[in-house]
Amino acid sequence: MVVIGGRNSANTKRLAELCKERGTATYHIETPAELKSEWFSGAKKVGVTAGASTPDWLIEGVLTRMSEFTEEKVTEITEEQEQEVKDEVTEAEEQEDVVTAVSADNLAEEEETEEVAAEDGDAADEAVAEEAEDAVEEVEETAEEEAEDAVEQGEETAEEEAEDAVEEVEEAAVEEEEAVAEGLSEAQMSEYDVKMPTVGAVVKGRIVQISSDEVLVDIDYKSEGRVPFNELTFLPNADPKELVSEGEEIMVKVLKVDDAEGNVLLSKRRADADLAWERLEKLNAAGETLEAKILQTVKGGLLVNVGVRGFIPASHVSRGFEEDLEQYVGQSLELKIIELDRSKNNVVFSHKEVLEERYQKAKEEAFETLEVGTKVPGIVRRITDFGAFVDIGSGVEGLLHVSEMAYSRVNHPSDVVSEDEEITVMVLGVDKERERISLGLKQTMPDPWTKVADNYHVGDKVTGEVTRVVDFGAFVKLEDGVEGLVHISELAHRHVAKAEDVVTSGEEIEVKVISVDADARRIGLSIKELEPKPAPRPAPKAKQQPQTVEGTDTDELTTNIGDVFGDLFKEDNEE
Repeated sequence: MVVIGGRNSANTKRLAELCKERGTATYHIETPAELKSEWFSGAKKVGVTAGASTPDWLIEGVLTRMSEFTEEKVTEITEEQEQEVKDEVTEAEEQEDVVTAVSADNLAEEEETEEVAAEDGDAADEAVAEEAEDAVEEVEETAEEEAEDAVEQGEETAEEEAEDAVEEVEEAAVEEEEAVAEGLSEAQMSEYDVKMPTVGAVVKGRIVQISSDEVLVDIDYKSEGRVPFNELTFLPNADPKELVSEGEEIMVKVLKVDDAEGNVLLSKRRADADLAWERLEKLNAAGETLEAKILQTVKGGLLVNVGVRGFIPASHVSRGFEEDLEQYVGQSLELKIIELDRSKNNVVFSHKEVLEERYQKAKEEAFETLEVGTKVPGIVRRITDFGAFVDIGSGVEGLLHVSEMAYSRVNHPSDVVSEDEEITVMVLGVDKERERISLGLKQTMPDPWTKVADNYHVGDKVTGEVTRVVDFGAFVKLEDGVEGLVHISELAHRHVAKAEDVVTSGEEIEVKVISVDADARRIGLSIKELEPKPAPRPAPKAKQQPQTVEGTDTDELTTNIGDVFGDLFKEDNEE
């Protein structure tokens, strides 16, 4: 009995003990390399059993090795039989040579005898010849009998098995020569060669089981390797089943090999890190970029997973200031390495530099290809009091002035467009030197003034909304893009000092068209024309002024200077 499994396995050890208790020769092995050919010498039947945890590939390896022993044994027996036959034939040939030499000696003696006794020559010749022939025939028959006996010792079935074994050996030799020609080593040709993992090596494995605290990985060793949760990923509170799946092939790093129990401690996190650093160093040297998924926000920036923990400062997330970084979590961004230090386990990325490079290329292309009058799609990025900045591709922005948003008056750009809104604009101007692009929105819409002459005639009564009041009158919106002016003199039949005294902004009023000039984009309106003229007031009577009659009093004046200033002169004289 051959029992396959770990020597420290209680199940496998019990199997071996049961086999021995029945008086059967039992051999407990862990690998095919432990098999020995002498175990099977003289055995008619061989049993194989294994522990419950013994992998199928190990059992198949043992069976294959045992079949190789059978082939080697048959080949060895066949070669021994062939050698014995060759030895018998060689011995027979040597004996034949000896007989031939004896016959030659006898012939020489016969010649001498003929000279001495000529009378008995014929009889002697015949006797010698007969003796020589008998000796040769006897030797040949003996050699043939011995050769036949040696061959007959092998059974016919042995001969057939020997021939088959020889053919298999020859085919194996041809295959081995072809394998050597293709540069395959013996280690590569061995399908079931079980090697002990080397600590620090990064190997490929297949996940066979996932639990809450560890992952078991088949690395073609006598037992599965164990990846604890803290060696699976550097992410805290992650679910192993969300990171890996059964049957998936992963790269792991060998941390520890416990040969006594066959346990192997592995790390996916460290294997990923080793491979990641090699990749990052190559990308950094070549100045290339990579894609990475944003994991979470931290103080001052974002964290990414590239096999190792990477950091993106907030100032390198976009070309402008980003107040809300949470919107990037879960997204994949193209990044460029701006700092790399493997000894400190530090790698810093920038998405801003990638965007800047894109922007410069797009801007150069835009100024080379944009033509005035071209309609292009865009996205409203920022709104100001004087207009909106529109992204027309890869961050290239143009200004949509408030005066170019609509044919009618616009109080504020936000009344027409909103941030992140997709719109179509027309290129109104391209200034390469100042790197400015002017855009228009109303140019992409039909011009309402083209139909003003058909829609409005002098004398028509229309209703409109007062959009603004100025010193000289009020503007009234008749339809989108068409406004008319009510001059202050047309507000009322009476004298109006201020237009606000008659109309207010937002008020809806009825007016009369008094003039239309479509080319000049002017429509004259009047309110007083719709009001009845007041009756003329009578002219006020002139007031009688009292007549002044100069007096005829002939009394002479009795007051003189002396009467007024006489006292002064008197005081001066007294002094």
